[in-house]
Amino acid sequence: MAKFIYKMQNILDIKNKLETQEKTAFAIEVQKLRTEEERLERIRREIDYYTQVIRKQNDEHINIQEWKRCNEALEYKKDEEKRQIQQVKMAEKNVDIARGRLNKVMIERKTQEILKEKAFEEFLKELNESEKKEVDELVSFTYNDSESR
Repeated sequence: MAKFIYKMQNILDIKNKLETQEKTAFAIEVQKLRTEEERLERIRREIDYYTQVIRKQNDEHINIQEWKRCNEALEYKKDEEKRQIQQVKMAEKNVDIARGRLNKVMIERKTQEILKEKAFEEFLKELNESEKKEVDELVSFTYNDSESR
């Protein structure tokens, strides 16, 4: 039996490697997004902490220096939160870009796999036809050989 050789196997291999690379890049971008989201959550917890300290200071007798320090820290953390929200948005954008590249590469790889499947089906069809032709020739030869005796 003949062996199937896909002429563009090297292209399919390259597409598979590119897809693996894009999957890795996508995973890295998702991890960066998670890290940025965790930072934002930590900042928000710190804002809550300073807010609670200020409220507690207002309920008890007020230590002006502590109250002032907490207010300054709270303002700093609110600014930090705004910057971190921008970082999260940028990380989300990077994840979307990486997802788009990954989708594109996956489509290209799937296209190559479909082409390979079609080439294999064509190979099987040609092989089947050549086998039929051989059988027909064998039958014809056997029939003609028996008639000539």
